[in-house]
Amino acid sequence: MVGVEVNGYEIGPGADLSGANLSGADLSDADLDGANLFGANLSGADLTWANLYGADLTGAKANDGTIWPDGFDPVAAGVIFE
Repeated sequence: MVGVEVNGYEIGPGADLSGANLSGADLSDADLDGANLFGANLSGADLTWANLYGADLTGAKANDGTIWPDGFDPVAAGVIFE
């Protein structure tokens, strides 16, 4: 998934998604390498197989419905669970 639009936001490597409302978005297989997700709402989003290498997730919001890639530690990445 490169350069596609999800919830009105351009998704791809290095994308500036700070503060974006991506709740419930299908971001499975998204290439978010180096993306800025500072403060983004990821509640209920599906990030299965997403590339989050180098992504800034500081202050991003998530919940129990958010699906992360295997082995990814959202708390260590600065995600806040609501």
